[in-house]
Amino acid sequence: MHNWRDYLLLTTLGLVIAGGIAWFQRSPGYMDADYYFAGGLQLANGKGFSEPYLWNYLDNPGGLPHPSNAYWMPLASIIAAVGMVIFRQTTWSAARIGFLIIASLIPPITYKLTYSLTDKRNLALLSGFIALFSGFYSVFIPVTDTFGIYMLLGGLFFLVAFRQNNNWRNLIMGLIAGLMHFARADGILWLFFSFLVVIYIPIKIKSDSKSLLHVILGLIICLVGYLGIMGPWFIRNELVFGSFLAPGGQSMFWLTDYNQIFSFQPNLITFNAWLQNGLDKAVKVRLWALNINFQNTLASQGSIFLFPLILIGIWKKRKDQLIKIACIAWLSYFVLMSIVFPFAGARGGFFHSGAAFQPLWWVLASIGLAGLVKTVGLKRKWNIEKASKVFMVGAAGLSIMLTVLIVIGKIYSPKEGWNNWSSESSLYHEVTNILKNSGDSEKPTVIVSNPPGFYLESGLNSIAVPDGDETNTYSVAQKFDANYLILENGAFPEGLNSLFRNPTNYPDFQLVGKVDGTLVFKIEP
Repeated sequence: MHNWRDYLLLTTLGLVIAGGIAWFQRSPGYMDADYYFAGGLQLANGKGFSEPYLWNYLDNPGGLPHPSNAYWMPLASIIAAVGMVIFRQTTWSAARIGFLIIASLIPPITYKLTYSLTDKRNLALLSGFIALFSGFYSVFIPVTDTFGIYMLLGGLFFLVAFRQNNNWRNLIMGLIAGLMHFARADGILWLFFSFLVVIYIPIKIKSDSKSLLHVILGLIICLVGYLGIMGPWFIRNELVFGSFLAPGGQSMFWLTDYNQIFSFQPNLITFNAWLQNGLDKAVKVRLWALNINFQNTLASQGSIFLFPLILIGIWKKRKDQLIKIACIAWLSYFVLMSIVFPFAGARGGFFHSGAAFQPLWWVLASIGLAGLVKTVGLKRKWNIEKASKVFMVGAAGLSIMLTVLIVIGKIYSPKEGWNNWSSESSLYHEVTNILKNSGDSEKPTVIVSNPPGFYLESGLNSIAVPDGDETNTYSVAQKFDANYLILENGAFPEGLNSLFRNPTNYPDFQLVGKVDGTLVFKIEP
């Protein structure tokens, strides 16, 4: 009887907390969220999967507008578009309605997952409460990005895999895997994780046999669910790009430097070039990525104080096949984002993809805390019930404190005040005013570090600052008929340092304005 009240309470609190954080986020705040919001605007305005901005050149784009989602996947943009269509407003507030709803569903899903594993309401409430105050993730869940989507889908995946025991389980896992791939390119891994569940946790049948035929049937059903989501998108990619998978990510295997993501000549990013750069450098980069991602594991995914409790919870549930599969899945991501894609992984990829495991980690943290209190309490002759309540309240309190500190640190600064989250948007607004006063009769195309963000603020075609020096930048300007270059301090490649420091020494770039250390250049034809 109490469960529906708990679900209602957690859902309501989730909406209130996410909405409270969202109140201070008057814009998407960073390029990923800008991109998904801008894509949603295109869809809501009837312009389809096309974009008047380019944030990289990895698929050798021919011009603007350009087919969208050649690198990032479209689900977040679709959710943003749905909000805008339903409320008939192409605004930031309407775009994030779906994300606030998703945020409100994560705590009750975490509660349900805990209850299905332990049948204990106190542990379910604790893990649900930790999900409300999710530490480093809390500030990113309400914006137009994939964090909340991945958390919700990851929680549902484990919930279905734990509770269901028939072919409906396999179909639903396939559908969830399809949605995860539709949200992020790395989501294809969840199809293989669902295969592991089918293989190692076969469905129960009347004869109680676990024949190879039933396993194969389960794999096929899982694949059918996955293709039900991703099949149409594969067809779209084949029609638009000439391949089932969009071409934007193929060069990522052979990067030797992060800024190569913005290379104007992606055909030069090859295995041979990677090999010639030196295996010692490749090893060094991967050790760096391993270190960054391990820190991410401790701080972001483990909220520092929850990390040892999660490990204890894993140990206590070590005989559970699904926990083993979850650990294999997480390790697969850790290796993928550290060894295969070290630059993308260490610069946010692992933080993004790790969100899918958070509901299960919060469940295991609660289990670990209960186990730790019981073990220590028996040795010290505590009243286990009272001690458990004290430590659970303490864990909840630490979650609140950590989350509040992180949120304040992200949305407030002494310089920008409570507008810190939208500081880039404010900067782009001022730059747009400079361009409006420049005297150009036609809408210019602008080279800038965050093209979708600048497009949202200005409505102007925007392309990325390319890797390399001013010669590369001028070549990009010539190809895409770009008229202006915006250089934000600390947001451009080293090759443009000289142009930034000596802006009057380059005749092809005429300095026309400055805003808080940001230089605005008119590019001479």
